[in-house]
Amino acid sequence: MLKKSLLVLAFAGLAVAAFAQQSGIQRTPLQKVEFPDGYNTITAIAEVPAGGAAGRHTHPGIETGYVLEGELNLLVEGQPDRTLKAGDSYQIPAGVAHDAKAHGDKAMKVLGVYIVDKTKPLASPAP
Repeated sequence: MLKKSLLVLAFAGLAVAAFAQQSGIQRTPLQKVEFPDGYNTITAIAEVPAGGAAGRHTHPGIETGYVLEGELNLLVEGQPDRTLKAGDSYQIPAGVAHDAKAHGDKAMKVLGVYIVDKTKPLASPAP
């Protein structure tokens, strides 16, 4: 049981580090659930200041989200660019490179849910 607890704490630390490594974005993990089998479901608030960007990256699973405040340009590889505003939602397929850029002169804030392979980092920079 102690090993499992330490492993969970280590993963939580890695998740926070993965969130922090992307410049221009601040992510605040809210909760993590080890479900479904082999995956973690992570809920977080992501904030990008006016004029900022999350940075092009991927996740080892799907991301779905809801825009809480502001507007953003969502650039998902293989899809047309979209401008989203508060009240809009989005989905990003597993492993697909994407970026979110604050649109206009206000910061943007989203509630993101990530269902990701628990053996891999939450986010990885994409070329």
